[in-house]
Amino acid sequence: MCPERWSDPEAVSTAAAVLGSRARIDAPLGALTTSRVGGPAAVAFEANGPADLQVVRTAGEASGLDIIVIGRGSNLLVADSGFEGIALFLGEAYGEVEIDQTDATVTAGAAVALPVLARQCASAGIGGLEWAVGVPGSVGGAVRMNAGGHGSDMASCLLDADIADLNGGDAPPPAVNHRVDSLALGYRRSGLADSDVVLRARLRGHPTSPEVAMDRIAEIVRWRRENQPGGQNAGSVFMNPPSDSAGAQIDQAGLRGLRMGSAEVSRVHANFIVSDPGGTAADVVALMDEIRRRVHEHSGVVLQPEVRMVGFEGSPTPA
Repeated sequence: MCPERWSDPEAVSTAAAVLGSRARIDAPLGALTTSRVGGPAAVAFEANGPADLQVVRTAGEASGLDIIVIGRGSNLLVADSGFEGIALFLGEAYGEVEIDQTDATVTAGAAVALPVLARQCASAGIGGLEWAVGVPGSVGGAVRMNAGGHGSDMASCLLDADIADLNGGDAPPPAVNHRVDSLALGYRRSGLADSDVVLRARLRGHPTSPEVAMDRIAEIVRWRRENQPGGQNAGSVFMNPPSDSAGAQIDQAGLRGLRMGSAEVSRVHANFIVSDPGGTAADVVALMDEIRRRVHEHSGVVLQPEVRMVGFEGSPTPA
C-alpha cells in the first residue's frame, strides 16, 4: 500500500501524515458498499469525537483532498479507480441509541444502522419507525438523503439533528442542532451542504405494543425478501418520476434482465442493478446509461440517479 498509485501522491501522503497512525492508505471502499464493486479510498479514517473531526478537517485543508462521509455504503457506487480523497467513517461514539419512552422519542448516532434502530424501537414499544427496517443504510445517511420506504421517510419522523461543518476553522467543529424544518428535506434530498456531517438525530415515534411493532417489521422484511433482489446491489438506482415508479418505467421499456458485462437489471425488481461477484462499477454505469437512454426513447421520461456516484469524473463528492 503506497500513495504512488494516485495522481497526487504528495497530497495523499500529506493527508495521511496529518491523520497519523490511524490513517489507512489505499483502504477498501467499493468492497464495503452493498454493490461490492469499485476501488479503494486514497485515505480512510475513523472519527470518534470532535477532536477527530478537527484532524480530518485539517487533513483536508492541508492536502486539498475531498472528504466523503461513509455510512453503510448502501447507496454508493464507487469508481473502479477508487476515490482520491479522504473517506471518513464514524465510529462507536456515534453508534448509540437512547430511547425515551415518556414522549416516544429516540436519539440515535449517525452510525446506527436503520434496521437496528427500527428493531430497538419496536422492542421498546415505540411505533412509527418500523419502515426503517427496510432501508439498509445509516441514520446519518438517511438524514442527508431523506431516506424512506413503506409509506414513510425521515422527514415525517425527524425532530432535529446535530450537524458539524468540516469547512475550515481552527477549533474542533461544534455539533450544531438543526430543527427538521431548517434542513429542506424533500424526495431523496436535503439542504445539507457538502461539508456538513450529520452526527446524531432525534426522531419521534408513538407508543404501541412491542408485538404490533414487531409484526409490522416482520411484514416489511417478508415483503422485501419477496419483492427485492439479494446479492450485490446499491438499492434503488433511480428516483421515482412524478406520479410513477422508476421500476415501472424500466419494466415497460422491456429492460428487466438486460445485461451489460457483469451488471444486470434485476429480474425481481427492475429498479435494481445486480452485479456479479468480481464485477465492475464501469459495467453498472454503462447499464445505467443504457437504461436512461431506452426509457427516454420509450416514454420520454428522463430518469434521475438516486445512487451516489463517488470517484467518477464530474461526479459530486459530499463533504
